[in-house]
Amino acid sequence: MVDVPKTIVSITREDKPTGGRYVARVEGKPEAEMTFSKAGEKIIIIDHTGVPDELGGMGVGKALVEYMVHDVRARGLKIIPLCPFTNATLRKHPEWQDILKDPF
Repeated sequence: MVDVPKTIVSITREDKPTGGRYVARVEGKPEAEMTFSKAGEKIIIIDHTGVPDELGGMGVGKALVEYMVHDVRARGLKIIPLCPFTNATLRKHPEWQDILKDPF
């Protein structure tokens, strides 16, 4: 059996007055991001998830969605997932759908 090293992904949230982004970093690779806009005090709109080809197949996109889910839960927010990737990922995970402003 061969041990394959796990990819270490570091994810942070960067806020701006009208929105922000979640940023995934893997050492030596370009950043992946999930951008959002604020729609009032308690709702954010997830509008884009971008994962560079160099990070494809490593689970970075899903890691961004999962991080966002835990973050918005902790802050008592709801989301509107306009991003097709985020929307599709949330549909695959019923346990994460409690963060949706409007359930599927």
